[in-house]
Amino acid sequence: MAADPVSAGTKASATVSNRVVNVPNALSFTRLLLAIGVGVLIEVGAYTTAWIVFVVAASTDFIDGYWARRFNQITKLGRILDPFVDKIIITAAMVALVGVPASGVAAWMVTAVVGRELLVTSLRGMVEGQGGDFSARWLGKWKMLFQCIAVVACLILVGQSDPPQWLHWFARCSLWVAIAMTIASGVDYVIQAVRISRAPSAAAPPG
Repeated sequence: MAADPVSAGTKASATVSNRVVNVPNALSFTRLLLAIGVGVLIEVGAYTTAWIVFVVAASTDFIDGYWARRFNQITKLGRILDPFVDKIIITAAMVALVGVPASGVAAWMVTAVVGRELLVTSLRGMVEGQGGDFSARWLGKWKMLFQCIAVVACLILVGQSDPPQWLHWFARCSLWVAIAMTIASGVDYVIQAVRISRAPSAAAPPG
């Protein structure tokens, strides 16, 4: 799953347009509404419905990314909206899960997730504002994948009255791996930004 803008290779081979209304952007707006819905469903205790809606919403990210590349519908709005919505769907779910003690999601974990996203967004604005290339990194993509797995696992866990022990173990492990990947990805982007700032004329290596 893409947690960030399209890769450097994609940007080089596709034309970025100013068009707003197209299928990928419509899917991104739909995913945004579903993300808000996930947060509401968790708040009202509809955990099973919440994880189903979450999976549907996360799946649209694969579809809109493929569609944009396949039919050359990459837009300036889409490059901003797509990663923004990805951040919203993760943070909305995790913030809501903090209020569910059995989920295992702690406030400091959400702080780490939100802090990483704010940091990377700031670095991207700085680097790209100077004409540099701050494309998606593979570690960032894996981070998003593990975050999605952790959210779904935690929702399934809290949605059962008597969950098996293996589910407890899996949810906790996936959550800790997701947080570790979040921090590692943030560090990776910081290193990338430092390298670019030292050689502003050099393009960033592919993710």
